[in-house]
Amino acid sequence: MRQSQMRTRAKICGITRAQDIQAVVESGADAIGFVFFPPSPRHVSIEQAQTLAKLVPPYVQLVGLFVNASAEEIQTVLDSVALDVLQLHGDETPEQCQLIAAYCKRRWYKAIQVKPDLDVVAEIQRYQAAGASAVLLDAWHPELKGGTGHSFDWTQFPQLDIPLILAGGLTPENVSEAIDTTAAFAVDVSGGVESAKGIKDQQLIEKFMQGVQRGSAKP
Repeated sequence: MRQSQMRTRAKICGITRAQDIQAVVESGADAIGFVFFPPSPRHVSIEQAQTLAKLVPPYVQLVGLFVNASAEEIQTVLDSVALDVLQLHGDETPEQCQLIAAYCKRRWYKAIQVKPDLDVVAEIQRYQAAGASAVLLDAWHPELKGGTGHSFDWTQFPQLDIPLILAGGLTPENVSEAIDTTAAFAVDVSGGVESAKGIKDQQLIEKFMQGVQRGSAKP
């Protein structure tokens, strides 16, 4: 059950179209995610992201998702796209994350896939010690890096002194329950608000954010 009355933050990830930017902003979401990982169906080029970023108003954060990218590759994106935060979603070690942060001069958080045999708390603390602003917990998949549509056991979601973000299998129908169960600082959705991969659905975004509001309001 939730122990805090702070409103849960929400990020809509994998944005690829201008109309989806508008839908996310109008829904009241806090952040927009661009995927800079070419194998992903939600991947955007630097040129696409640069165009889309110009449509994002102040007070809505831009998050760049990278998978095993070098600091130089990330900086190339930053030279053209004004990202606020880096989401490191690959196999980056805490030391590699520190180097990327120092080189790119951006805040960052690490995505961790919750494998059955993983000591989640110890893993979170490793990245926290390295300077992570938050940690995102996602469902594990042997091949995919996020966007799996699967969830993990939310009752195992830890409570620590670092903001924790919940991802994996979230939908307009279950996000309120997810927030109530985990008391997550924020939720991150991609496929759960799509009509097709990379194509967001305005009505689903609105319903998702309504679910976030309901979950945040529960005692």
